[in-house]
Amino acid sequence: MPLWLIITGLGLTQIIGWGSTYYALGALSQDIARSEGWSSTLIFGAFSAALLLSGLISPWAGRFIDMKGGRSLMTAGSLLAAMGCLIIGGFPHPVTYCIGWLVLGVAMRLCLYDAAFASLTQITGSGARRAISYLSLYGGLASTVFWPLSHYLSERIGWSDAFLVYAALHFFVCLPIHWSVLGGASGKAAATDVETDAGEAPLAGTARRRAMIYFAAVLALNGVVFSSISAHVVPLFQGLGFTGESAVTFAALIGPSQVASRIGEIMLGRKLKSVHLGVIAFGLLPVALALFAVGGFSPAAALVFALLYGASNGLVTIAKGAVPLSLFGRKGYGEILGILAAPNLVLNAAAPLLFALLLSWTGPAPALMIAGVAALVSALGMILLARLHPR
Repeated sequence: MPLWLIITGLGLTQIIGWGSTYYALGALSQDIARSEGWSSTLIFGAFSAALLLSGLISPWAGRFIDMKGGRSLMTAGSLLAAMGCLIIGGFPHPVTYCIGWLVLGVAMRLCLYDAAFASLTQITGSGARRAISYLSLYGGLASTVFWPLSHYLSERIGWSDAFLVYAALHFFVCLPIHWSVLGGASGKAAATDVETDAGEAPLAGTARRRAMIYFAAVLALNGVVFSSISAHVVPLFQGLGFTGESAVTFAALIGPSQVASRIGEIMLGRKLKSVHLGVIAFGLLPVALALFAVGGFSPAAALVFALLYGASNGLVTIAKGAVPLSLFGRKGYGEILGILAAPNLVLNAAAPLLFALLLSWTGPAPALMIAGVAALVSALGMILLARLHPR
C-alpha cells in the first residue's frame, strides 16, 4: 500500500481519535454540568482516571506493538473507543460515565499517537521522522474540527448523543481503516536495527538511563500544562472575560497553528537536529504563557497565545517521536515510547481535575501563571538534554 495512503488513513483516525476523547471535555464539560447537574470533580475526575489507566498500561502496549505489530493493537483500540463512547452517551449516569471513560483510557493508549508512531516506524524504517511529521499534520486538526463540532452537536442533539456520534465514527471509520492500512506494521521490522535515525549508535548504559529520565520528566511537565489547558480551554477563555463564541474562536485557532508549525518542520526540519527541535518545541510554551500575561489577557494577547500555544503543541508532538529515535534508535521503539509516556500519562491524570480546582480557588489568570512555571522547568530540562546529547 502506498505510504501516502497509509498516512492519510491514519491521519483521519487521529483526528477522530483525539477529537472525540482527549479534546471532548474542552467543549462539552459545561454542557454536561448544566444538563446533568454533575460536579466538575466527577466530570474531570473520570477523565483523569482514564489518563491514569492509559499510563499504567503504556509500557505493556509498547512491548505488544514491538512483538505483534500495530494492526491488531490499533484495531482493538478503535473497537474499545466505540464501546467507551457508546457507554457514556447511551447510558448517561455517573457510574456508567466513569466506566465509559475507563474504557476510553485503554482505547486512547491503543489508537492514538504513540501506537501510530510505532506502527509507522515499523513500516518506514529510516524514514520514520518524516512520516511522523506528515501524520502529525492531520492530528493537529483534531481540536480545530472537534471543538466546534462538539459545541454544535451539543447544542443541536445534546452532549450524550454527541458521544453516540463519536462511537459510530470509531466503529465505522477508524476500525476498518486501521485494519486496512497497517498490514505492513510488523513487530519484527526493526528488531535488529541498532542505529538511530542519524546513523549513530544508540545511547547505552548510564547515559541511556539518564537521557530517558530527563526526557520523561520534560514530557511529563509539558504534558501537565497542555492537559490542563486543553481540558478547560473554552471555560478558561470565558473566565478571562471572553464570550462563548470568542472563546471557541480562539480555541479553534490552536489547531491551524499546530498544522502550520508542522508544515514548517517538514520544510525546514532537516536542518535541525532532533534535540534542537525539542528545545524549540518545549520552549515555545512558557513564552506563549508569558506573553499572554504581559499582554494583560487582552484579545490581541489571546491571539498571540493561541498561535504560539498551538505551534508549541504541534512541534512537541513531532519531538515526542523524533527525539527518542535520535537518542535510542528504532530497536524496541514501541516499548521506549511506552516507558516515556507512562509518567507523562500518570502525572497528567490528575492535571485536569487539579486545574479545575485551581481555577475555582485562584481564578484563570493566576492558574495560567502557575502553569507557566511548570512549562519553564520543562523547557529548561530539554535544554539540558540537548547540551548533554546534541544529536
